[in-house]
Amino acid sequence: MGNTHAPVNGVLLIDKPAGPSSNAVLQRAKRLLGAARAGHTGTLDPLASGLLVIALGEATKFSGGILGADKSYRAQLKLGERTETGDAEGAVVSHTEVKVTRSELLAALEHYRGEIEQLPPRYSAIKHRGRPLYAYARRGEHVPRAARRVAIRRLELERFEGNTVGFFVECSKGTYIRALAEDIGAELGCGAHLAALQRASVGPFALPQATTLEALEAISPAERRERLLPLEALLQSWPRLTLQPPLAASFRQGRTMSVDSASGSVAVFGEDAKFLGIGQVDASGTLQPKRLLALS
Repeated sequence: MGNTHAPVNGVLLIDKPAGPSSNAVLQRAKRLLGAARAGHTGTLDPLASGLLVIALGEATKFSGGILGADKSYRAQLKLGERTETGDAEGAVVSHTEVKVTRSELLAALEHYRGEIEQLPPRYSAIKHRGRPLYAYARRGEHVPRAARRVAIRRLELERFEGNTVGFFVECSKGTYIRALAEDIGAELGCGAHLAALQRASVGPFALPQATTLEALEAISPAERRERLLPLEALLQSWPRLTLQPPLAASFRQGRTMSVDSASGSVAVFGEDAKFLGIGQVDASGTLQPKRLLALS
């Protein structure tokens, strides 16, 4: 069953319910696993549910490996209502009669596929002069927001019933689904807000792989540890570099060395396939250790 007193290092995939904050879910998972450190690789608003990728112990050193990964969501829009925050948590600020056809909706979705310039929501954590935008919005202050280039790789209509629209979206880092919902509503001329959101994937991780906090609580500490993925799962998309024992020992001591590898960031392993850390290979073939797994 494994040593339940050993340090907890790994990746935990949680199916977050709508309601609690991402940090509340993170802290509960950390406690259930008995981990010394924990962090997630991308927050979900309290309203949102779905996949939350949690790094525990030494895995927190490498969570940056998927911070830039694409994500996918299932979203529900309510047409004809705009809210203060762009989602169901905010007060309704306008009502408009909805006279939208399916063909008009499909045309609007087509307009937002590909690379687009997106204006972040007023209620977002993006900083302006050191303060998040939502801090200004809550005080009724309007500050300039710069549009950001994001990529909508897939945008598919899944449901259209009355004033409710369900769609699936796969997008790049930094895409606000709330802003996308509002933009689609504006394109249709009736306004809209994000009524519900579920994150379906983060990089290589998908929601069916995840477990709930309730399921974790129902099993033993040893069984909880068995739900962990190895921390190198965070680096699946990275080029892999395997070192022979003498070089592996030098790498673990933080020494640079010449290697036969293309330049760029690499996930480094020993000959026994044991993960050692991450490094950077320069144009001359010199490997510089950047972040090392603590010696066990």
